Amino acid sequence: MADTQYYEGLGRRKTATARVRLHTGGSGNFTVNDKPIQDYFCRNMDQFQINEALKVTGTDGRFNVTVKVSGGGVTGQAGAVRLGIARALLKADPEYRKVLREHGMLTRDARAKERKKPGLKRARKAPQYTKR
Repeated sequence: MADTQYYEGLGRRKTATARVRLHTGGSGNFTVNDKPIQDYFCRNMDQFQINEALKVTGTDGRFNVTVKVSGGGVTGQAGAVRLGIARALLKADPEYRKVLREHGMLTRDARAKERKKPGLKRARKAPQYTKR
């Protein structure tokens, strides 16, 4: 598989980063960190979110997908993989831009954990007020 052509896309979500490669001429194999997708992402919602870009463009089963993902939690990693797949599909065929944009898959979700402020317990939670 080393000498087949592939398209690469980088996806990020919260603190997770995913490097996605779509190998042409594939049969739809999907591996994440050298494991099958069902073993790495156990929740059906995460698997659905990841495969959404391929389903929308009608390319599921046309590519073998390999992913290297690190950082963050499971759902953040799933969002990063989804964005990486969408960007790789865009490199494979620029005609997919319209349909991917309509489904909101090319927009990076910028929401991240807010930093802790001094004098507070978390980002916004203040210590309990005591009158006496």
